[in-house]
Amino acid sequence: MNILILGGTRFIGVPVVWQLQAAGHRVAVFTRGRSDAPLPDGVTRLTGDIAALDEARDAFAAFAPEVILHNVILTAEHAAALMRVGKGLARRVVMLSSLDVYRAYGRLHGSEPGPLEALPLTEDSPLREQRYPYRATAPSPDHPFYNYDKIPAEQIVLGDPDLPGTVLRLPMVIGPRDYQRRLLPFLKPMLDGRPAIVMAASYAAWRSTYGYVDNVAAAIALACTDERAAGRVYNVADASPTIHELAGLVAEAAGWTGRLVIRPDETLPPELRPEANLSQHLVASAARLAAELGYRPPVPLAEAIRRTVAWERDNPPASLPEGLLHYEAEDEVLRGL
Repeated sequence: MNILILGGTRFIGVPVVWQLQAAGHRVAVFTRGRSDAPLPDGVTRLTGDIAALDEARDAFAAFAPEVILHNVILTAEHAAALMRVGKGLARRVVMLSSLDVYRAYGRLHGSEPGPLEALPLTEDSPLREQRYPYRATAPSPDHPFYNYDKIPAEQIVLGDPDLPGTVLRLPMVIGPRDYQRRLLPFLKPMLDGRPAIVMAASYAAWRSTYGYVDNVAAAIALACTDERAAGRVYNVADASPTIHELAGLVAEAAGWTGRLVIRPDETLPPELRPEANLSQHLVASAARLAAELGYRPPVPLAEAIRRTVAWERDNPPASLPEGLLHYEAEDEVLRGL
């Protein structure tokens, strides 16, 4: 099968390319050509701007894709461009979406007041009613997140009877090349030799769904190559540990012997109190993906954490996100104990 991947060299796309190539498929990757991502021999590299897909249609046609996977759809405009270019060229498109489409996400962040959403989240759970979830924090209307919303993008991808679409709603993905560094809030204090990490009780008990990058890639490869995925929406999910459980796995992988100190939220300084409504968990079910396409996560969570920690050790970030660490506030709490 000929599979064209739009944006395949940053994080999740790399193992997708490797897995599809290893399975015998012919793969082309369309990127800006700025990445040094290690792709296998035999992959066709096409260079261009994802924001101008129409200009690359002739190059796509020469490759003759049967399926087009779009890794970086952020807006309805991105989805519309995919469908416009893909029509008459491919027989199906696949879009990567996110669990942030669910109304539970709005409950978590306070943008949609109301009762807690039922769990686990399935593909039929209610979606957010408020659009553009990151617009309030986008620095300008030109910022990519100003018009970010995968709900209208999903509707476009699934709405054309002449070009069937598949949508994969991804969890928080961890693993080598994770540019969001999702384990760093726990791992950095451990690597710094901190004797303890202080957590608010609500944060320690909060559950979210995670996926290891190679497992997520396996799910994506299934969706690209199995025609039963046409017209379907799938959650991708490996495990949903509490933050306390996740930090414990990171500690084990890092060989850290310090303490995880859990304190009532109201006893902590403001820097250590969560702002979100952590009574709302984000636990998703991948039962449909398992039942229809046979998805089983190949790598268990503990091994996924071990591999991610090993990569983080070897690839420390050049700088830390502002507000990531609050050592002074934690020391104040620890002195009080």
